[in-house]
Amino acid sequence: MPPALLLFGISVALSFLAWGVLCARYLWPRIRSLPLQDAARPILFLHAFRFVGLAFLVPGVVGAALPFGFAAPAAYGDLAAVALAWLTLALGNRPGAVAALWVFNLWGTADLLLAFYEGLFGARIDPGMLGATYFIPTLLVPLLLCTHAVLFILLLRKRR
Repeated sequence: MPPALLLFGISVALSFLAWGVLCARYLWPRIRSLPLQDAARPILFLHAFRFVGLAFLVPGVVGAALPFGFAAPAAYGDLAAVALAWLTLALGNRPGAVAALWVFNLWGTADLLLAFYEGLFGARIDPGMLGATYFIPTLLVPLLLCTHAVLFILLLRKRR
């Protein structure tokens, strides 16, 4: 049987491939010509569901060996991203909305990348420790990172 870390890596890589193609072929063509706030809105609503990361703190959902030093920052970082997504949505087109979108996107991206780094190299988590939350980094995180990339493209493009 292949090692769990190899299976985890394959799952993450295939998830990035699938979500990347979906974002490039289906999401981007539909939002690229929209005004920034209109294009960002569906992505922000998607990120409003990052509260799912709180599952890292629920005993029985994660393995008993999952280090709290990994679980807490991952969970609360996601919760902060949820708050920033809702704040950005609430601002709509008002002053500060673009700044809030930048803050959300920078925070959300850094939070996900830091959790990946910490899990693989800091805490050196065995994928089995994730329990039912295994699907967060293998299915949801690649989607969230792909949509963060789309937001960066939207934010960096020239305004008409």
